[in-house]
Amino acid sequence: MPEDLKGPAPAKSKTSFGFARVGEDAKQGLVNDVFARVARRYDLMNDLMSAGLHRLWKNDLVSWLSPPKSGVPYTILDVAGGTGDVALRALKASGASASAVICDISAEMIEAGRARGGGARLTFVRGNAEALPFARASFDAYTVAFGMRNLTHLEAALAEAFRVLKPGGRFLCLEFSAVEMPLLDRLYDAYSFNAIPVLGGLVAGDSASYRYLVESIRRFPAQENFTQLIENAGFERVRYRNLSGGIAAIHSAWRL
Repeated sequence: MPEDLKGPAPAKSKTSFGFARVGEDAKQGLVNDVFARVARRYDLMNDLMSAGLHRLWKNDLVSWLSPPKSGVPYTILDVAGGTGDVALRALKASGASASAVICDISAEMIEAGRARGGGARLTFVRGNAEALPFARASFDAYTVAFGMRNLTHLEAALAEAFRVLKPGGRFLCLEFSAVEMPLLDRLYDAYSFNAIPVLGGLVAGDSASYRYLVESIRRFPAQENFTQLIENAGFERVRYRNLSGGIAAIHSAWRL
Protein backbone atom coordinates (compact mmCIF):
# COMPACT_ATOMS: atom_id res chain seq x y z
CA MET A 1 0.00 0.00 0.00
CA PRO A 2 1.37 3.43 -0.85
CA GLU A 3 2.65 5.29 2.17
CA ASP A 4 0.18 8.13 1.75
CA LEU A 5 -2.78 5.70 1.79
CA LYS A 6 -1.90 4.04 5.08
CA GLY A 7 -4.08 4.89 8.03
CA PRO A 8 -2.71 6.53 11.16
CA ALA A 9 -0.53 4.42 13.39
CA PRO A 10 -2.53 2.84 16.22
CA ALA A 11 -2.38 4.88 19.40
CA LYS A 12 -0.26 3.39 22.14
CA SER A 13 -2.19 2.32 25.22
CA LYS A 14 -1.98 4.71 28.14
CA THR A 15 -1.99 4.02 31.85
CA SER A 16 -1.68 6.05 35.02
CA PHE A 17 1.57 6.99 36.66
CA GLY A 18 0.20 8.80 39.67
CA PHE A 19 -2.09 11.44 38.18
CA ALA A 20 -0.16 11.54 34.91
CA ARG A 21 -1.03 9.49 31.82
CA VAL A 22 1.91 7.67 30.28
CA GLY A 23 2.41 4.94 27.74
CA GLU A 24 2.07 1.43 29.14
CA ASP A 25 5.54 0.62 27.85
CA ALA A 26 6.99 3.56 29.81
CA LYS A 27 5.37 3.05 33.22
CA GLN A 28 7.56 0.22 34.49
CA GLY A 29 10.72 2.21 33.85
CA LEU A 30 9.29 5.21 35.68
CA VAL A 31 8.28 3.06 38.66
CA ASN A 32 11.71 1.43 38.67
CA ASP A 33 13.29 4.89 38.86
CA VAL A 34 11.14 5.78 41.88
CA PHE A 35 12.16 2.67 43.81
CA ALA A 36 15.79 2.99 42.83
CA ARG A 37 15.69 6.40 44.53
CA VAL A 38 13.77 5.37 47.67
CA ALA A 39 15.26 1.88 48.26
CA ARG A 40 17.76 2.99 50.89
CA ARG A 41 15.03 4.78 52.82
CA TYR A 42 12.14 2.42 52.10
CA ASP A 43 11.08 1.97 55.73
CA LEU A 44 11.20 5.73 56.19
CA MET A 45 9.03 6.11 53.09
CA ASN A 46 6.41 3.79 54.54
CA ASP A 47 6.61 5.56 57.89
CA LEU A 48 5.83 8.85 56.16
CA MET A 49 3.07 7.34 54.01
CA SER A 50 1.33 5.65 56.96
CA ALA A 51 2.41 7.73 59.95
CA GLY A 52 4.24 4.62 61.14
CA LEU A 53 1.17 2.38 61.03
CA HIS A 54 2.57 0.15 58.26
CA ARG A 55 4.47 -1.85 60.85
CA LEU A 56 1.24 -2.79 62.64
CA TRP A 57 -0.53 -3.46 59.33
CA LYS A 58 2.21 -5.89 58.25
CA ASN A 59 1.86 -7.67 61.57
CA ASP A 60 -1.88 -7.93 60.85
CA LEU A 61 -1.16 -9.44 57.42
CA VAL A 62 1.12 -12.11 58.88
CA SER A 63 -1.36 -12.81 61.67
CA TRP A 64 -4.14 -13.36 59.12
CA LEU A 65 -1.82 -15.55 57.02
CA SER A 66 -1.17 -17.64 60.15
CA PRO A 67 1.68 -19.71 58.68
CA PRO A 68 1.97 -23.21 60.18
CA LYS A 69 4.35 -23.66 63.08
CA SER A 70 4.60 -27.40 62.53
CA GLY A 71 7.37 -29.13 60.61
CA VAL A 72 5.32 -29.28 57.41
CA PRO A 73 7.18 -27.60 54.50
CA TYR A 74 5.54 -24.28 53.65
CA THR A 75 6.77 -21.88 50.97
CA ILE A 76 5.79 -18.21 50.79
CA LEU A 77 6.23 -15.99 47.75
CA ASP A 78 6.49 -12.34 48.76
CA VAL A 79 6.08 -10.23 45.62
CA ALA A 80 7.47 -6.69 45.48
CA GLY A 81 8.93 -7.66 48.86
CA GLY A 82 12.26 -5.90 48.33
CA THR A 83 13.56 -5.18 51.80
CA GLY A 84 12.07 -8.34 53.30
CA ASP A 85 9.82 -6.62 55.82
CA VAL A 86 6.88 -8.99 55.31
CA ALA A 87 8.86 -12.15 54.52
CA LEU A 88 10.99 -11.85 57.65
CA ARG A 89 7.88 -11.38 59.78
CA ALA A 90 6.25 -14.42 58.17
CA LEU A 91 9.31 -16.61 58.75
CA LYS A 92 9.52 -15.50 62.36
CA ALA A 93 5.87 -16.48 62.84
CA SER A 94 6.24 -19.88 61.14
CA GLY A 95 7.91 -23.19 61.84
CA ALA A 96 11.47 -24.09 60.93
CA SER A 97 10.34 -25.90 57.76
CA ALA A 98 8.91 -22.71 56.24
CA SER A 99 10.83 -20.76 53.60
CA ALA A 100 10.21 -17.57 51.67
CA VAL A 101 11.11 -16.25 48.23
CA ILE A 102 11.16 -12.50 47.70
CA CYS A 103 10.52 -11.52 44.10
CA ASP A 104 11.07 -7.88 43.20
CA ILE A 105 11.73 -6.15 39.89
CA SER A 106 13.95 -3.53 41.54
CA ALA A 107 17.61 -4.47 41.87
CA GLU A 108 18.07 -1.67 44.40
CA MET A 109 15.25 -2.96 46.60
CA ILE A 110 16.68 -6.49 46.50
CA GLU A 111 20.10 -5.13 47.44
CA ALA A 112 18.54 -3.35 50.42
CA GLY A 113 16.79 -6.58 51.44
CA ARG A 114 19.92 -8.70 51.18
CA ALA A 115 21.72 -6.22 53.41
CA ARG A 116 19.20 -7.04 56.15
CA GLY A 117 20.04 -10.73 56.03
CA GLY A 118 17.46 -13.42 56.67
CA GLY A 119 19.40 -16.65 56.60
CA ALA A 120 19.10 -19.77 54.49
CA ARG A 121 15.29 -19.82 54.57
CA LEU A 122 15.05 -16.57 52.58
CA THR A 123 15.80 -16.34 48.85
CA PHE A 124 15.82 -13.26 46.61
CA VAL A 125 14.80 -13.41 42.94
CA ARG A 126 14.57 -10.50 40.55
CA GLY A 127 11.39 -10.74 38.52
CA ASN A 128 8.24 -9.05 37.25
CA ALA A 129 4.94 -9.64 39.09
CA GLU A 130 3.16 -9.69 35.73
CA ALA A 131 5.34 -12.56 34.40
CA LEU A 132 6.67 -14.46 37.41
CA PRO A 133 9.74 -16.67 36.80
CA PHE A 134 8.26 -19.65 38.66
CA ALA A 135 6.51 -22.87 37.70
CA ARG A 136 2.79 -23.40 38.12
CA ALA A 137 1.64 -24.46 41.61
CA SER A 138 4.96 -23.68 43.32
CA PHE A 139 3.88 -21.85 46.49
CA ASP A 140 1.63 -22.29 49.50
CA ALA A 141 1.13 -18.56 50.00
CA TYR A 142 1.49 -15.35 47.97
CA THR A 143 1.88 -12.07 49.83
CA VAL A 144 2.29 -8.55 48.51
CA ALA A 145 2.44 -5.35 50.57
CA PHE A 146 2.21 -1.92 48.96
CA GLY A 147 3.23 -3.30 45.57
CA MET A 148 0.03 -3.88 43.60
CA ARG A 149 -0.73 -0.22 42.97
CA ASN A 150 2.61 0.25 41.18
CA LEU A 151 1.89 -2.39 38.54
CA THR A 152 0.85 -1.64 34.98
CA HIS A 153 -1.54 -4.57 34.51
CA LEU A 154 -3.30 -5.65 37.71
CA GLU A 155 -5.20 -8.41 35.95
CA ALA A 156 -1.97 -9.98 34.66
CA ALA A 157 -0.40 -9.90 38.13
CA LEU A 158 -3.45 -11.51 39.72
CA ALA A 159 -3.49 -14.20 37.03
CA GLU A 160 0.16 -14.90 37.79
CA ALA A 161 -0.57 -15.09 41.52
CA PHE A 162 -3.26 -17.69 40.81
CA ARG A 163 -0.94 -19.63 38.49
CA VAL A 164 1.98 -20.00 40.91
CA LEU A 165 -0.13 -20.90 43.96
CA LYS A 166 -0.77 -24.54 44.79
CA PRO A 167 -4.39 -25.70 45.05
CA GLY A 168 -5.38 -24.64 48.55
CA GLY A 169 -2.88 -21.77 48.42
CA ARG A 170 -3.52 -18.38 50.03
CA PHE A 171 -3.33 -14.90 48.50
CA LEU A 172 -2.91 -11.88 50.78
CA CYS A 173 -2.50 -8.29 49.61
CA LEU A 174 -1.90 -5.29 51.88
CA GLU A 175 -2.40 -2.00 50.08
CA PHE A 176 -3.33 1.61 50.70
CA SER A 177 -7.03 1.86 49.94
CA ALA A 178 -10.10 4.08 49.92
CA VAL A 179 -10.74 5.67 53.31
CA GLU A 180 -14.36 4.99 54.22
CA MET A 181 -14.76 7.58 57.00
CA PRO A 182 -15.50 11.02 55.47
CA LEU A 183 -13.70 13.15 58.06
CA LEU A 184 -10.68 10.83 58.15
CA ASP A 185 -10.63 10.85 54.36
CA ARG A 186 -10.29 14.63 54.26
CA LEU A 187 -7.64 14.65 56.98
CA TYR A 188 -5.61 11.93 55.30
CA ASP A 189 -5.87 13.67 51.92
CA ALA A 190 -4.61 16.90 53.47
CA TYR A 191 -1.70 15.09 55.11
CA SER A 192 -0.90 13.05 52.00
CA PHE A 193 -0.84 15.83 49.42
CA ASN A 194 0.46 18.67 51.57
CA ALA A 195 2.81 17.03 54.07
CA ILE A 196 4.20 13.83 52.57
CA PRO A 197 5.92 15.34 49.48
CA VAL A 198 7.36 18.12 51.65
CA LEU A 199 8.63 15.63 54.22
CA GLY A 200 10.01 13.46 51.42
CA GLY A 201 11.95 16.47 50.14
CA LEU A 202 13.26 17.42 53.57
CA VAL A 203 14.11 13.96 54.89
CA ALA A 204 14.97 12.06 51.72
CA GLY A 205 15.71 14.87 49.27
CA ASP A 206 13.09 13.51 46.86
CA SER A 207 9.66 15.13 46.91
CA ALA A 208 8.74 13.93 43.38
CA SER A 209 8.88 10.23 44.26
CA TYR A 210 6.75 10.77 47.34
CA ARG A 211 4.19 12.77 45.34
CA TYR A 212 3.90 9.90 42.85
CA LEU A 213 3.42 7.40 45.67
CA VAL A 214 0.62 9.52 47.16
CA GLU A 215 -1.06 9.93 43.79
CA SER A 216 -0.79 6.21 43.05
CA ILE A 217 -2.96 5.47 46.10
CA ARG A 218 -5.80 7.50 44.61
CA ARG A 219 -5.53 5.56 41.33
CA PHE A 220 -5.79 2.13 42.96
CA PRO A 221 -9.21 0.42 42.88
CA ALA A 222 -11.41 0.77 45.94
CA GLN A 223 -11.83 -2.29 48.13
CA GLU A 224 -14.96 -3.72 46.47
CA ASN A 225 -13.57 -3.12 42.98
CA PHE A 226 -10.29 -4.85 43.85
CA THR A 227 -12.29 -7.73 45.32
CA GLN A 228 -13.98 -8.16 41.94
CA LEU A 229 -10.65 -8.20 40.11
CA ILE A 230 -9.38 -10.93 42.46
CA GLU A 231 -12.51 -13.00 41.85
CA ASN A 232 -12.15 -12.50 38.10
CA ALA A 233 -8.69 -14.08 38.32
CA GLY A 234 -10.26 -17.30 39.60
CA PHE A 235 -9.80 -16.90 43.35
CA GLU A 236 -12.50 -17.92 45.81
CA ARG A 237 -13.48 -16.94 49.36
CA VAL A 238 -12.34 -13.37 48.69
CA ARG A 239 -12.60 -11.09 51.70
CA TYR A 240 -11.01 -7.89 52.91
CA ARG A 241 -10.37 -6.12 56.18
CA ASN A 242 -10.07 -2.39 56.47
CA LEU A 243 -7.25 -1.07 58.61
CA SER A 244 -7.27 2.34 60.29
CA GLY A 245 -10.59 3.33 58.79
CA GLY A 246 -9.69 2.14 55.30
CA ILE A 247 -6.39 3.98 54.95
CA ALA A 248 -5.18 0.49 54.12
CA ALA A 249 -6.87 -2.85 53.53
CA ILE A 250 -5.83 -6.50 53.47
CA HIS A 251 -7.47 -8.66 50.81
CA SER A 252 -7.49 -12.41 51.36
CA ALA A 253 -8.36 -15.09 48.80
CA TRP A 254 -7.82 -18.79 48.14
CA ARG A 255 -6.84 -20.77 45.08
CA LEU A 256 -9.14 -23.77 45.46
